[in-house]
Amino acid sequence: MAMATLPPWEAPSQATRRADWSEAWWSSPRWTEQKQRIQAELAALEACITPRRRLRAVIRTLARHGLLHLFQDRRTIKSLAQDASHRRHPGRDERLRQIGRRIRLALQELGPTFIKLGQVLVTRQELLPDPITAELAQLLDRVPPMPFPYIAVVLDEELPEGLQTFAWIDPDPIGSASLAQVYRAQLRDGRHCAVKVVRPLADKLFQTDIANIANLARRLQRLLPPPIAASSDLPGLIRDYYSSVQSELDMRIEARNTLEGRDLVEEFATLSVPEVYLATRRVLITEYVDGWNIKDFPVDFFTFEERFERMVDLAHLYIKEFLNGRYHADPHGSNLMVCRHTKNIYVIDWGMVGRMDALHTEAIFRHLLHIRLNQAEDAAEVMLDVFEPTPYTDVGRLKDQLRSLYIRYVDTDQSGPHNWGRLLVEEIRIAMDNHCRIPTGLSLWAKGWSAAEGTARWLCPEITYHTVVETADVQILRRLLARRFNYRANAAWIAEASELLATLPRRLNKILERAAWNDFKLPVEARLSEPAQKTLNRMVNRATLGLLSGTFFLGAALLAALGGGAWDRIPGLAAVTTVALWGSMGVGVYTVWRVLRSHKA
Repeated sequence: MAMATLPPWEAPSQATRRADWSEAWWSSPRWTEQKQRIQAELAALEACITPRRRLRAVIRTLARHGLLHLFQDRRTIKSLAQDASHRRHPGRDERLRQIGRRIRLALQELGPTFIKLGQVLVTRQELLPDPITAELAQLLDRVPPMPFPYIAVVLDEELPEGLQTFAWIDPDPIGSASLAQVYRAQLRDGRHCAVKVVRPLADKLFQTDIANIANLARRLQRLLPPPIAASSDLPGLIRDYYSSVQSELDMRIEARNTLEGRDLVEEFATLSVPEVYLATRRVLITEYVDGWNIKDFPVDFFTFEERFERMVDLAHLYIKEFLNGRYHADPHGSNLMVCRHTKNIYVIDWGMVGRMDALHTEAIFRHLLHIRLNQAEDAAEVMLDVFEPTPYTDVGRLKDQLRSLYIRYVDTDQSGPHNWGRLLVEEIRIAMDNHCRIPTGLSLWAKGWSAAEGTARWLCPEITYHTVVETADVQILRRLLARRFNYRANAAWIAEASELLATLPRRLNKILERAAWNDFKLPVEARLSEPAQKTLNRMVNRATLGLLSGTFFLGAALLAALGGGAWDRIPGLAAVTTVALWGSMGVGVYTVWRVLRSHKA
C-alpha cells in the first residue's frame, strides 16, 4: 500500500512533520488527488472482501502453515487438550512451540480479526498449552502501523469538519494496535489531544471473518473428547470475542466507558481519566496526557509516600470496579500514564472493558479473604459456587487440589512467585483439568486482576499488594452486605415467599385429598446426558450396520449355495448375489474400522 506521492514526513524535525500535516496540506489540490486515489483503492479492496473469498484465504493460509490437520484429526486435538491440562509428556514442548509459531504466523497473515482472536486466546491459558500461548503472546506487541494517508482519509470522512478539525496532526502514531492507531494532534481551539482511529476496512473484515471463525470453532468443538467438550465452550468463546471486538470497533462505546471511568475515579485524588472531546463510530478524540507510562517515569519523580498513595488508590479503584462486576480488562503499564504536570495517574484506553456476574465476583473476593486466614476448606467451598461441575467432574478430587493450592498462598510476599493473579490462573486450570465449566468473563477478570497486581508491584515494590487489598476489607464487606440486603435484589424472594404463604393451605388440601383417594403419585423421569445419548446412538448405529451386514452376507451365501441352476432360471440373480456378498463384507469391514478408530481416539 505504498504511495508514490506521500508528503515528506521524513524530515528530521518534529515541527516539520507537523507542518506537513496541517491545514496547508489538506487544503491543497495534491491532497485532494491523493485522497481520491486512496478512496478508490479502499473501495476496490472492500469489494474483494466477501465470505467466500475470505474462507478460501483462510483455508489457503492454514494449509500453507500446516494447520489444517488441527481441524481434521481428533487425536491431535485430544493431545493438545491434554497438554493444556498439564498431563504432559517429555519432549512435547518443542513440538508445541512449533505449532504455536505456525498459528501465530497464520493469524498475522490473515489480518486484524485473527490477530485480535490470537490476543483473546492468550488470556485463555487454561485452553491451550503454555508453549502455544507463549508464542501467541507475541501478538500483543506493537503492530506495524498503516501509512498515515489511509488514516487521514478516515478522519476526513468521519469527522463533521473533516481534517479541518485539527490545527495539525503528527503522522507518526504514538500507538498502533490490530484494530486502531493513536496519533497526537492539536485542535483548532489550541487543545492538545490524542486521536484514536479505527483502521480502514477493519469493521468490514471483522464482520466477514467472524462467521468463518464461528464455523471453525464449532468444528473444533465437535472434535474435542467428550469430557473436555463438556467443560469447554469454543462457540461461547467466539461469542465473547465477537461482543468485545464489536465494542472496540465502535469508538462511541469506548467514549461511554471512558465517561463512566471518570465517574469512578472522582473519589481518588491521585487518579484521573482523560476528558472526551469528540467521538464518532470510527474516531475518538480525547485529552492528551503529557508524561510517561507507569513503567518509564523517572525514579525520583515520586517520593515513597506519593508512590504508596497512588498504589493504594489504584488498588481500591480496581476493587471498586471488580465488586460492581465491571472491570478494565487491560490495566497494564502502557495504559497507565503519569502526568508530568499534575503527577496524577491517568487510566487510558477503555476499549477492553469486561463485565461479569456480581455474585461470582463476590465469591472470588470471599475466597481471597479465606485464603489469607488459612481457611482452605472454606475457600474451596466458595469456589465451587464459581466453577460449574459437569458429569465428568470428581468434586472430591477438585476440592483436594484447590485446598493444596491455597496452602501455598497463605503468607506470600511481594517478590515471591505466588501472587493472586497467578492464583486465579491456576484455579482456572485446575477447574478445567477436572472438567468444570468456567463462567463467562472469568479469564479476562483474572487477566485484569493480574495486570493490576503487577502494576502495583511495579509502582511500590516495598509494600505487599495483599496488604493493600486488605485495607479495602471494610469496603468489600460493605458492598457485599448492601447487595444482600438491597430490597431490589430480594424482590424475587419476597414475591415467591408471599405467594407460598398465600397458597399453602390450598396446596396442602390438594395433597391430602389425593392421599385420601389413594391417588398420590410421584412421577420420576430419568434422562441420559447428551454425551451418553451420543454414545448410545453410535452403539445402536454400529449394531444396526453389523446386523445388516450379517443379514446380507447370509442371504448372499444362501443364494450362492443354490448353484448355477437357480442363476439360469432367474436373470440377474448372479449379479445380485455378487453385489450383496461384497457389499456386506465392505460394510462389515467399515464397522470394525469405526469401532477400532473410536477406541484410539
